[in-house]
Amino acid sequence: MFASTLLLVVIGVVMVFSASAVMASERFSSPYYFLLRQLGWAVAGLIAMAILMRVDYRRWKHPAIVFSLLGITTLLLVAVFFLDRSHNTHRWVRLGALSFQPSELAKPALILFLAFFLESRTKMMDDWRHTLLPAIIPAALFAILIVKQPDLGTALVCVAITAAIFFVAGMRLRYFAYAFAAMLPVLYILLFKVGWRYDRILAYLNPWRDPQGKGFHVIQSLIAVGTGGVTGMGLMEGKQKLFYLPEPHTDFIYAVASEELGLIGAVVIAVLFFIFAWRGFRTVLRTRDTFGRYLATGITTMIVLQAFFNISVVLALLPTKGIPLPFISYGGTSLFVMLASVGLLLNITQQTE
Repeated sequence: MFASTLLLVVIGVVMVFSASAVMASERFSSPYYFLLRQLGWAVAGLIAMAILMRVDYRRWKHPAIVFSLLGITTLLLVAVFFLDRSHNTHRWVRLGALSFQPSELAKPALILFLAFFLESRTKMMDDWRHTLLPAIIPAALFAILIVKQPDLGTALVCVAITAAIFFVAGMRLRYFAYAFAAMLPVLYILLFKVGWRYDRILAYLNPWRDPQGKGFHVIQSLIAVGTGGVTGMGLMEGKQKLFYLPEPHTDFIYAVASEELGLIGAVVIAVLFFIFAWRGFRTVLRTRDTFGRYLATGITTMIVLQAFFNISVVLALLPTKGIPLPFISYGGTSLFVMLASVGLLLNITQQTE
């Protein structure tokens, strides 16, 4: 797990530079603008990972820590609506030259809360009043606030994390069916009654219907992936990142990697995530401590699910979503939170049987 994470971070730093150098020169008069920022966050994240690897994960099982993190995250998610919009969204908190996304902090905060809250209620998973409802309220609150930003992709990841931990905790399958049935009308409204999301679904079904408009993202991504062939065009030699592929250093960085590193490079990245998933869920199965099992479930689900979503969007297997590729996409908040979470997970692996 440590080796696969480290390799993904190294690949990410290299690919961020390759994908952003020309754009950074055009916008900021320096090809190293995005590289230096990503490298700084990577170093900070690796330091956090190294520290958390050596701190017993049970130390985080304290009400003051859990509920303080939950409260701070909630306040930040509310505060973004009173700050200036960026890219027509309320996702960022900016402090001078630094900026971060509270929605990235919401995921580990939710994992820690659910692990803490459900640990002592494993035998009470059918109790709606004292177990399920109190556990669902923070998850639902986070999801609603994140959807309002708007960021449906991250909200769905929070819901999936909650569902995964509930499943491992032993919640009966019929409750999942009830929850899914209750969510269907909401999902229908969010997907089909919001114009730009509905346009994305139409573009996913037939991008060639509007190649210069709604289908532009999907088509440019597929061109990048297809152009790479088996061995790729070579590092820094990709063409789609030259103002054709939108967001080449963030949401569509896997397309740039596929073009420059080819099928071989794309498969290597996918295999590294598969190794991470294998070791993560292996930890879930081998951990005897209930708190550690729930933490491992949430962290592994968070990282693997985001990787699945991002790669699927790039390959046009899912409609376009603004979900970064863990460890690889440009974004300091995401990279730091992911690496810190991996440090916590690695500490759990050291104490498995």
